[in-house]
Amino acid sequence: MAHLLHIDASPRGERSHSRLMTREFVEQWKQVHPTDTITYRDIGRNPIPHVDESWIAAAFSPPEQHTPELREAIRLSDRLLDEFLAADIYVIGVPMYNWSVPSGFKAYIDQIVRVGRTFDFEPNDAGNVYKPLVLGKKMFIIEARGDSGFQPGGRYEKMNYHDPYLVTVFGFMGITDITFIHVENDEYGGQKLADSIVAARTQVAQLVGR
Repeated sequence: MAHLLHIDASPRGERSHSRLMTREFVEQWKQVHPTDTITYRDIGRNPIPHVDESWIAAAFSPPEQHTPELREAIRLSDRLLDEFLAADIYVIGVPMYNWSVPSGFKAYIDQIVRVGRTFDFEPNDAGNVYKPLVLGKKMFIIEARGDSGFQPGGRYEKMNYHDPYLVTVFGFMGITDITFIHVENDEYGGQKLADSIVAARTQVAQLVGR
């Protein structure tokens, strides 16, 4: 039995294509894996606060030295990390905003990239040696884009800071088995968007079926 963490980062509701596809993915997953546990977190509708000075002080100091203020500052991060680390599989809907991820999802990332929890490091004269701590996980990222052509070799490849960033930051923590599913052409609508949704649904069915 596996534990799946389902995250939606879009602030949109029924008009969100990333939400549509993560929901369909998870529904199909439950049919194939009925004994798996699923946890849901809606970042788009329930924003995660950005880190502040108290958070930084708490994250980079021993817990036994924390004042009540520092314990409170790091409490949500601890809860998010416990939830994140408990999962074996991640299904995350993250739309592209201005060629990267929404700021709300970046806030979530900043809360869970924590020394001693998701990575560690050994300082030396030549530079830090970083050690990933989140190993043996599988991640599916469903991304909605307004246009198309962001893939390698596409006309907007150099403007795609979304996928490379997520590969880098999750890889830094140790999650390297990442599959992207894209819904494109939201700005065009019509047949272009419909064809993209069909292609995404086909990919989801194939991935869940495996």
